[in-house]
Amino acid sequence: MDGLIFTLLGIALVLFVGWSKSRYADFLAQSPEDYALSNGPQFDVRTHLNGPIICEGVIFGPTGRVSSRFVGEFDCKWEGNTGVMDEVFTYDDGSKQTRAWRLTIGNDGKILARADDVVGDGSGQQSGNSVQLKYKFRLPEASGGHVLDTVDWMYLAPNGTIVNRSQFRKFGIKVAELVATMRPANEELKEVA
Repeated sequence: MDGLIFTLLGIALVLFVGWSKSRYADFLAQSPEDYALSNGPQFDVRTHLNGPIICEGVIFGPTGRVSSRFVGEFDCKWEGNTGVMDEVFTYDDGSKQTRAWRLTIGNDGKILARADDVVGDGSGQQSGNSVQLKYKFRLPEASGGHVLDTVDWMYLAPNGTIVNRSQFRKFGIKVAELVATMRPANEELKEVA
């Protein structure tokens, strides 16, 4: 009986440590307030995601290995605080995917994001040199049609490049991660100050 109690206590401790890590010391533990007082240029979606943009990235599967590589071409247009970001992705297997984000930025930096493969409304926040976006993403039917909880973090580098890291979860378990860069298609990168 004592062995069973110690086993159950051990399992509870492992679960508690895992929960604590994800809550306080992991990707999901970040908040927009963590970046509010950041150095360098402030990330304004209307400025930094505007016009033609080139994107390169990789997707990591559940085992942590690269499962796909891609390039993207975006075209972003803004009218005041409302914008549309058209995306065309080309993957290493030759397949293509398109998405049109419809974005609205509030005066407080809050973001409302909609797209055809997003269930409901996505929400986010600009803060310092970062942008956080949360939404429920529906995979294409060819990939199972599952709905994944998604958290995107975009960080503005000193030269104007945007570094994007996204995690996709199902039932709270990470099933994929994306890392990508985005930069203006028609500009030379700025020198780091």
